[in-house]
Amino acid sequence: MLNGIWLGFFLVAFAAALWQWLGMGDSEVFSRLVAAMFDMAELSVEIILVLVGTMTLWLGFLAIAEKAGLIQLMARILDPLFRRLMPEVPSGHPAQGHITMNFAANILGLDNAATPIGIKAMHSLQELNPSKDTASNAQILFLVLNTSSLTLLPVTIFMYRAQQGAAEPTSVFLPILLATTASSLVGLLSVSLMQRLKLWHPVVLAYLLAGAAALGLLLATLAGMSAQALAATSTLVGNLTLFGIVISFLLIGALRKVNVYDTFIEGAKEGFSFTISLLPFLVAMLVAIGVLRASGVLDAGLGGIRWVIEGLGWDTGFIEALPTAFMKPLSGSGARAMMLETMDTFGVDSFPALMAATMQGSTETTFYVLAVYFGAVGIRKIRHGLGCALLADFAGMLTAILVCYWFFG
Repeated sequence: MLNGIWLGFFLVAFAAALWQWLGMGDSEVFSRLVAAMFDMAELSVEIILVLVGTMTLWLGFLAIAEKAGLIQLMARILDPLFRRLMPEVPSGHPAQGHITMNFAANILGLDNAATPIGIKAMHSLQELNPSKDTASNAQILFLVLNTSSLTLLPVTIFMYRAQQGAAEPTSVFLPILLATTASSLVGLLSVSLMQRLKLWHPVVLAYLLAGAAALGLLLATLAGMSAQALAATSTLVGNLTLFGIVISFLLIGALRKVNVYDTFIEGAKEGFSFTISLLPFLVAMLVAIGVLRASGVLDAGLGGIRWVIEGLGWDTGFIEALPTAFMKPLSGSGARAMMLETMDTFGVDSFPALMAATMQGSTETTFYVLAVYFGAVGIRKIRHGLGCALLADFAGMLTAILVCYWFFG
């Protein structure tokens, strides 16, 4: 499937470029396509250079945690849940601890920490995969839950809004929380349907209800805070948790007689080799996305949607935010640029800008995550992984529109 999608991006872009040249007299369109190819190739290298440092750092700390037995401890805590959701993963397998830590990083909005841990988890799951070029059920579930991006503390969105001069940078906190919860729930349900997972099992229900109770408690705690206090609390909790995890790894490792420095170096070496292997997959995906964008296909789609919405007599206020929604599954940096452009054009506290920020925080970059996570372990046959991930994306974006009309409309 990935082969067909990748080829389709180029063919659609070429067809659109031919139309613009022959039908509209735009002789510069192919120069834009070529420029986009080289720009995206350069961007891929820039992303890899940043990821090398991040991956090296976090896999070094993860090596300490694994040697100190912390990964195994986290695996035992969630073992009852994952035995039902991922029955092919043996009890106590290191993959369960890696998956747990990845989810924790995503929930706290710690994107830089989540990616290397997620790749480590995918490698652990690949050890159990009997067909090395085909995604296993566990790998698909893990991927879809990552692309749905359940985030309780979207600190980076607050930062962008503050930089643009928002009166209350955290005003999108609850809309993002509701949208990303919807995308994660739809992702879980769609994978469960495809894999016939028993979500009504008492153990699974117990974990889900516990999560719902924790979410309710968090909302109750934050409900009475001012926007400034909420922003400060979000930043403090995220950074304190991140550095607290690092300190706990080091202290527990030292108490258990682990040579933390040497172990860190060994893990860091592994992180460097992992990251370099991702470059071909990243170049392939970003170049395809770049030519699709440069061909004008996305702009044409936006105009078509506006025409349909106007014909139905519906409000078109949300359409200006749709470029962020269209770009989000394809390119994280592209979606971020679309969001900032919307803020700059319409004002950071305008309805389109508020909706764009909510869309930016509602899901993860599906094709990037797919390329990086599956590419890291050589997966080429993704089965129902992409379909479930895109369904979760759609649910997140649709919820973002509805919630923004509720909060800001």
